[in-house]
Amino acid sequence: MSGTAGKVYDLREVRRARYAVAAVFAAHGAVTGSFATRVPWIQDHAGVSAGQLGLALAFPALGASLAMPLAGRVTHRFGARNALRGLMALWTLALTLPSLAPNLPALCVALFAFGATAGMADVAMNALGVEVEGRLGRSIMSGLHGMWSAGALIGSAAGTLAAHLGSDARLHHALAAAVLTVLGVAACRWVLDLQPAEDEDPPPRFALPPRSALLIGAVGFCAVFAEGASLDWSAVYLRDQLDTSAGLAAACTTGFTLTMAIARIAGDRVVDRFGSVRTVRASGVLATLGGLLVVVSDAPALAMTGFALLGLGIAVVVPLCFAAAGRSGSNPSLAIAGVATITYTSGLVAPSAIGGLAQLTSLVVSFCLVTLLASGLAVFAGVLRTADRDRPKVSRPDAAVPGPRP
Repeated sequence: MSGTAGKVYDLREVRRARYAVAAVFAAHGAVTGSFATRVPWIQDHAGVSAGQLGLALAFPALGASLAMPLAGRVTHRFGARNALRGLMALWTLALTLPSLAPNLPALCVALFAFGATAGMADVAMNALGVEVEGRLGRSIMSGLHGMWSAGALIGSAAGTLAAHLGSDARLHHALAAAVLTVLGVAACRWVLDLQPAEDEDPPPRFALPPRSALLIGAVGFCAVFAEGASLDWSAVYLRDQLDTSAGLAAACTTGFTLTMAIARIAGDRVVDRFGSVRTVRASGVLATLGGLLVVVSDAPALAMTGFALLGLGIAVVVPLCFAAAGRSGSNPSLAIAGVATITYTSGLVAPSAIGGLAQLTSLVVSFCLVTLLASGLAVFAGVLRTADRDRPKVSRPDAAVPGPRP
């Protein structure tokens, strides 16, 4: 918010805000992990085929695409802290909706609301993460996304246990939503309470991303497509292609989120040492190898290894896309918003694309597409070179922390 640009913040307050935003990221991820591991149960409960499930999973993309631009206006009206608190509550409570759907139309409506709340909360927490990073003067976005993956790991681990015990996903998701709502709303108490200036106009409801964001967003698109496909279809892949139990299929999703969490938490140090371009090129190689293992696997262990490598390879790409967008063009805020729209829409579109292609061909062919997109990370990593220029320096530990320059 430009209205807060000149304010000086106490360093302890900003550090506390960093941990609070990290907790919000974790709660957001836990909702996604809780949902992903129970997709097979939801599919069976609603009585839908793979193709119908793919159609239903297009509705979160539609909901997010329509709702994400509204997050900026909500933040402008209520302030960053109150907006994030309300949007997080809506997102965590939306976890209960998909498992209640008895048929395809109801599932589509539930997933529309699920995606709308996910997108708005996602935009709000990432915007606050960028604000905190600017005030600290050093990279933290990979670590924040690592906390999202850690939350997804916890959510998927609980989902794995629930699936193994054969529990009803409606009860599982109701309990998870209650816990995560309390945790997410409580963490919002300590985020930066940014307010717009009195004369600041509200952001537009819709704006095309600048050219500087398009290539960067394309790289993020490849990574998030692979992430969304793996989160929502890895359990189905093991169950349908390799005839595994529900518990082992859910454990595959847990392994995927585990490698993502580890890579993201360690990502800031790796990027500082090797740079964004070399990191993403190496990541693309790992992700491509993982996709190939999934496609050729004839045993659960090999497929689970492939999904784990996919998670390791794509983990740090999205945080680096945000960093590159923030250093490109004359309007960093608009570039970041453009990249966010492209990448997160990709993650919501991916599951339905995988389902549609699986209906026409097979899940194996669907993950050939994932592998091809993963290889694009290694080929086009050079567009993130702006993230290696003018990297922020760590501020003195005893210094006050100003807001970013307008």
